[in-house]
Amino acid sequence: MRSLLKTRRWIAFTLLVVVAITAFGFLSRWQWHRAEEERSARQAWAIQAAAAPVSLGDALADPREWTPVRVSGRFDAGSTVLVRQRPLDGRNGFLVASALDTVDGRVWVVRGWIPATGTATGAVTVPTAPSGTVVIDARVRMSEDAGAPEPTDLPEGQVSGLVPARLGADVTDIYLEVAASEPQDPELTRLPAPVIDETQNISYALQWMVFAAVALTGWWYFLRREAREDREARDSATSQAP
Repeated sequence: MRSLLKTRRWIAFTLLVVVAITAFGFLSRWQWHRAEEERSARQAWAIQAAAAPVSLGDALADPREWTPVRVSGRFDAGSTVLVRQRPLDGRNGFLVASALDTVDGRVWVVRGWIPATGTATGAVTVPTAPSGTVVIDARVRMSEDAGAPEPTDLPEGQVSGLVPARLGADVTDIYLEVAASEPQDPELTRLPAPVIDETQNISYALQWMVFAAVALTGWWYFLRREAREDREARDSATSQAP
């Protein structure tokens, strides 16, 4: 086998296998890191979900995603927008967001979700926000990335991202996601609590390790087979020699 490993063909093949195993190792390690991040996020969410609701002012003093908040105020009925391309349970739809005026300022609130109907460029009926004073139990969400400017060809009342600073509000770093409200908003589907699961990343990490093992096993198998064939060929030539 040593003589085979010195051939140009086997040197190239061995280098290819080494590169593949190294790449698989890096990919596996990256997936392990992603799993650890997901685990940390899941633990943080569990801690936040178990905490007692805080006021909007307290949430603004120390903004953390998923912090439970209880806030009261009045919706600005004319402010409601639909945030496009937000799937839920395998269906495309819209987030329904309205500005809520509170003692701590105007904050944007995702009241719920509605399914998409009709064409992508068609207008959609916007559910009316509850009138009068509302009391909301919500989760803190961080403002989405402003990114590129809003497209100019969207139907009226629709936006591509929930960016409070762009929509106009006193509170621009965060928005709220309703978990429950009084009075209720029966036309909308409540957004479910997040499901954070690191098992998929762990599965991917193990798969990359399996690929590395397969590459190494394949290299060893083909090396042994070719060495055996060469030995058998030499023995056959020796036995046939006069």
